[in-house]
Amino acid sequence: MQDINTLVRKNILSMLPYSSARDEYTGKKGIFLDANENPFGRYNRYPDPKQQLVKNALANLKQIAEENIFLGNGSDEVIDLLYRIFCEPGKDKALTFSPTYGMYKVAAAINDITLLEIPLNESFQIDFDAAEKMIASESPKLLFICSPNNPTGNSLLNIERLIKSFKGIVVIDEAYIDFSSQKSFINVALALPNVVVMQTLSKAWGLAAARVGMAFANPALIALFNRVKPPYNISLLNQQAAVEALQAIETFETNKATILNERKRLEILLESLPSVIKIYPSDANFILVAFNDADAVYNYLVQKEIITRNRHSVVKNAIRITVGSSLQNDALVKALSNFQLQAQ
Repeated sequence: MQDINTLVRKNILSMLPYSSARDEYTGKKGIFLDANENPFGRYNRYPDPKQQLVKNALANLKQIAEENIFLGNGSDEVIDLLYRIFCEPGKDKALTFSPTYGMYKVAAAINDITLLEIPLNESFQIDFDAAEKMIASESPKLLFICSPNNPTGNSLLNIERLIKSFKGIVVIDEAYIDFSSQKSFINVALALPNVVVMQTLSKAWGLAAARVGMAFANPALIALFNRVKPPYNISLLNQQAAVEALQAIETFETNKATILNERKRLEILLESLPSVIKIYPSDANFILVAFNDADAVYNYLVQKEIITRNRHSVVKNAIRITVGSSLQNDALVKALSNFQLQAQ
């Protein structure tokens, strides 16, 4: 097994982590005069820095140990911490496959890390020959794989090929996995020393406002995240929202089924529109759609107060459309039909 410490920045290994008052005393009762908190108010106490209630709910849901779970202030914090833990600013490199989630590049720039990008092929799949050649020549420390991918919507196939060969940290971003029939790589991450799986409560769980991202990995990797993270990175309100959502499994399953049914229905409705050139296969809660003129369609929809995401800059004439409620989807299709009539 690979020693993960050989990949970690030396200053991270030698640093003394911050110890908060709630790390030193974990009891629930007493007169708390240890954390310089205001004695008055409803939200005057610092939240649990270890997020035990949320992790317990997740451990029960995923059937894994709590020591395999890290919680971040959104998955964006997980991404940032990965750069900080493993990549020397101005020296190390990371690799991903474009088009993909933009925060890999933004976080790399913030941390002064070179992000190498290999274009996906025409089917939005990985060019493994190009990837293996790049890895051999550039020796990146991190490998980001988003599957299902954003903005293309499809799952990336044969990821195991890179997991087996890559000597750095493999990060599999599964933000949209709940909408996919593909199997999660969580169990792979728990079995290997250098694999991290990211998921989120923002999408299928409906908690985008709460900013709760998850990382699943072996305990040694999770310990590194906890070593570097700010002490109170998840607020009490967000922890409470997460626990409440994770306990409402029936609501989660009902809403997910509705979104999947609406995704299929929306695809059928969009296929009948002459302005639609192509609908890309989706394993997510959105559909990437190619139009004759994405800019014109996007601007028209904005005028009708229907806001989509113009992705023409990364996929020619493509607009990313989030699957909404049935009423919202009907309003979208009606507006697109009217756009077609005006264009004639």
